[in-house]
Amino acid sequence: QVQLVESGGGLVQTGGSLRLSCAASGRTFSSLPMGWFRQAPGKEREFVANTRWNGRSTVYADSVKGRFTISRDNAKNTLYLRMNSLKPEDTAVYYCAAGDSWDFWGQGTQVTVSS
Repeated sequence: QVQLVESGGGLVQTGGSLRLSCAASGRTFSSLPMGWFRQAPGKEREFVANTRWNGRSTVYADSVKGRFTISRDNAKNTLYLRMNSLKPEDTAVYYCAAGDSWDFWGQGTQVTVSS
């Protein structure tokens, strides 16, 4: 079992930056693929980025490529999402997830980008 807790969300102006964190508890964090998803009001949850267990293989949604960076620190059981050049359309609740089938989810953290 893995428990995930996101933090770092907030209100930021267009063009600003935020770093989200996802603290994981459980003994298998370092072996699990991890990812970030987001859900905007009235929209379905969508994929943002993921990383394999060693953090060396990453995949990004086209909408965030070049602006967001996913990383992980297995020693700290923490996943990160660095978000630069934020746009109003990035406004959403951001969730971290873990597992081969995204079996585990956090509660989400709100990111609001003002225009």
